[in-house]
Amino acid sequence: MTDKKPEQLLHLVFGGELERVDEVTFKDLDDLDVIGMYPNYSLAYEAWKGAAQRSVDNAHMRYFIVHLHRLLDPAKQSKADASKSCL
Repeated sequence: MTDKKPEQLLHLVFGGELERVDEVTFKDLDDLDVIGMYPNYSLAYEAWKGAAQRSVDNAHMRYFIVHLHRLLDPAKQSKADASKSCL
């Protein structure tokens, strides 16, 4: 019997204050809020949700989930990716 590790699907959660609410241009790149790196979408989503809820009073603050595993290996699509849409 072999112990197969789950596939690592690295995700980055970060955010910052935008110049305008209808664009994705940050006011200050030195002031980005890096929440962390996560091994799967589910954990990244929970971190994103918490950060977004903490900043709900600031309409210019936005948080994002970056699917790093897609950037590292764009030719490979995981089974989890095939069944989910992106944020």
